Amino acid sequence: MNYREKSLEKHAEWKGKIETVCRVPVDSREALSVAYTPGVAEPCMAIHADIEKSFELTRRWNTVPVITDGTAVLGLGDIGPEAGMPVMEGKCALFKAYGGVDAYPLCIKSKNTEEIIKTVKLLSGSFGGVNLEDISAPRCFEIETRLKEELDIPVFHDDQHGTAIVMTAALINALKLAGKKKEDIKVVINGAGAAGIAIAKFLLGYGVKCLTMCDLKGIICEGGEWLNPAQREIASLTNRKLLKGKLADAMKGADVFIGVSGPNCVTKDMVKSMADKPILFTCANPVPEIDPEDAKEAGAFIVGTGSSQHHNQINNVLVFPGLFRGALDVRARTVNREMMVAAAYGIAGCVKKDELSREYILPYAYDKSAHDCVAKAVAEAAVKSGVSKLK
Repeated sequence: MNYREKSLEKHAEWKGKIETVCRVPVDSREALSVAYTPGVAEPCMAIHADIEKSFELTRRWNTVPVITDGTAVLGLGDIGPEAGMPVMEGKCALFKAYGGVDAYPLCIKSKNTEEIIKTVKLLSGSFGGVNLEDISAPRCFEIETRLKEELDIPVFHDDQHGTAIVMTAALINALKLAGKKKEDIKVVINGAGAAGIAIAKFLLGYGVKCLTMCDLKGIICEGGEWLNPAQREIASLTNRKLLKGKLADAMKGADVFIGVSGPNCVTKDMVKSMADKPILFTCANPVPEIDPEDAKEAGAFIVGTGSSQHHNQINNVLVFPGLFRGALDVRARTVNREMMVAAAYGIAGCVKKDELSREYILPYAYDKSAHDCVAKAVAEAAVKSGVSKLK
């Protein structure tokens, strides 16, 4: 039985991956009087007098919705909110298991940007933060930007920033092994959607100087007629030599290839055309841009994928549980760049110097200590950067 068949069988058995658990006794008249009426009126009025008390007197302080419209689910595309539920439930389970965060799937039956923004805003008083998930580009950019501007709780689009953070963590450790410096390398990113653009921006901020992006039509170059607004913006920041052509042209002499695109779009010849000790992060799911063994045979120094079936799994599950744990613990108003950079270095630092190898550049996703490390780093960065509400 393969993983897909087994997963379908187990989902039918589980009938959901999360459930609500009662945290208080409700087994007597006295217990009901305290947890519910008449006693509950007192915390209600305390919150009415000071809304911030909702973080102290309810579970809001530890509660996050995983919000999607089902338009960009995994590698499956626009399959709808109901079909996206198994993924959102899975993320909620990971939130709880690795970060101790209570997360709930909220799958919105609308593709309208304004309706989604309004829905999240109307529900925001129930949550300590918001995790956006699997919303297609370019709408996801506006949705996140607007919500970050209009809410005073952390808003985080995991497909963008979670991917960028874990990719940067992988690169930090891969460059150590390759003996290369971030300011000297040439990076090629294939896939100019939400993840690819977020990775590009994050790497530029990290210190990468030479970065080229590609999509299905080829190299993204300033002035390209087919580019959407988000791609036009990133085109003005990347490919400053104004290189034109296809992916194969971009990969010549590249030190690093990052794939957040589609299956089997990279050949052995493309890998052979790269610089010495090439690093390939091929994260298309479920089939990567090139088979890891083929990449190694063609000379790849380090290969990472999005799959747990191979060494060096590059997965944002290393990011979001710890990031939200840290943000919630200090009641952060937002998730800023300082917190995200701290998360990247926190993940990279979990692999000790004597453990680091070409087949082990990131901690395993199920390593609880890695999530604790991310939470601590994020909380400290939030306080230091002045976005914590706690005094």
